[in-house]
Amino acid sequence: MPNGSAVPVVPVYLEAGNTRVFACSLDWPGWCRRAKTDEEALDALGAFAPRYAAVAKRAGLRFPSSAHLTFDVVEQIPWRGGKAFSYVDFGALGSAARLDSEPLTAAQAKRLAALVEAAWGELDDVVAGAPAELRKGPRGGGRDRDAVFAHVVAAETAYARKLGVRHAGVRQKEPQDRDEIAAVRAGILAALSGARAGTPPADAAGKGWLPRYAARRIAWHVLDHAWEIADRS
Repeated sequence: MPNGSAVPVVPVYLEAGNTRVFACSLDWPGWCRRAKTDEEALDALGAFAPRYAAVAKRAGLRFPSSAHLTFDVVEQIPWRGGKAFSYVDFGALGSAARLDSEPLTAAQAKRLAALVEAAWGELDDVVAGAPAELRKGPRGGGRDRDAVFAHVVAAETAYARKLGVRHAGVRQKEPQDRDEIAAVRAGILAALSGARAGTPPADAAGKGWLPRYAARRIAWHVLDHAWEIADRS
């Protein structure tokens, strides 16, 4: 990443659905935004740079200044078309990028884990300061605070299995208390920080996620809902 007065260049990829597009940073897990077009998705990504900067700071990492960001689209994942289900249109990341298959150094793996942990910290702080009842959407819909948090935790339990993490200390499919939530998170962090090969874990029942993609998907889901709670508080 350039230093000094040079304009920061951030490598990103675009994942297209039928009607929506995700723009995602390759180097900053969780910094992903969705819109109707490529340009709008990149604009949304830039608009959320200051909010993601707080995550990077929490992780002890230097984030590029958002004043003059330039995005370099290094990959585009096209919409497959037909009757295939589109995670992007549904509202979620669906595919790993080509660069996600590259091996990880110990420092890179530790960095992934630190940013995922920082995303959890952001969520926990937002939940602690938010009212139990959140503002409803224009049609009167939307989960309240505790329901949003429970949704995120339930998703993480499923995501952990994509990294080969087993939850021996969790009584249900969804963690029931702080100790169980902490156990799931610790398992995810251990799997990410210990990842080296750019392949899914062998013990993920053939449906594992690449470590880089797993970190991006987990951090994105956490931050997307943390920012939702903040905006609806």
